[in-house]
Amino acid sequence: MEFTVASFKKLLSPVFILATIPIWAQQLTATELLEKSIAYHDPQGQWGRLRADFEILAERPGGSDRLSTIHMDQAASLFRIRVEQEGVTKTYQVHGGHCRLWYQGEAGFPEETAASENLTCERASLLRDYYSYLYGLPMKLRDPGTVMEPEVTRADFHGKEYLVIEVRYEPGTGSDTWRFYFDPETSALGAYQFFHDVAANDGEYILLEGEAAIGTMRVPELRKWYRNDTGEYLGSDRLRPAGSRE
Repeated sequence: MEFTVASFKKLLSPVFILATIPIWAQQLTATELLEKSIAYHDPQGQWGRLRADFEILAERPGGSDRLSTIHMDQAASLFRIRVEQEGVTKTYQVHGGHCRLWYQGEAGFPEETAASENLTCERASLLRDYYSYLYGLPMKLRDPGTVMEPEVTRADFHGKEYLVIEVRYEPGTGSDTWRFYFDPETSALGAYQFFHDVAANDGEYILLEGEAAIGTMRVPELRKWYRNDTGEYLGSDRLRPAGSRE
């Protein structure tokens, strides 16, 4: 699955650590680890039939904050996102095969506005896929077209010990290589990163902090984004309950 996200920090070469990893964790296959993580994050199997509202506050160095209010009703194939930034409000909705767009709360707006504000159905579908992927992890790793390396590795990544699954995608699904980092005791997702080209060490890594609830799911509360190649901090996304204005 392709995403046009900015690029992130230098990947530290995995340092393999055996002594502090539980014996049961050393013996897990990638599929078994994924299922344990899904049981932790989505104990009631809500993903796929989720109906929820939540907000994401995005902060970027040198830029203004962006507040995205998201409504998902997966059973109805409905995704809606309202984006507020610097006094401008844009709303994108995909409902089944239909798309609707609003600018400043109005459904009618000039073509020039659509072009300058990127108010298109293509953008609406991209936002749906992007947020469904990130906030549907690790459940989204069950999707068709996902190719997991069968072996689980162990690594120290930015000061924490993790079990690691490497993921690629079949042609037509995506071209990036992803690494997912799981807590060896709880199987909770603790970090992930992607590369467009592993040899070039491009792409980004994301460190996860805290937990919040979306329905009955345990979802990372804070995502911090960095470049793989330089370690530059790119920004953060904080999940919070819909309607919160702290």
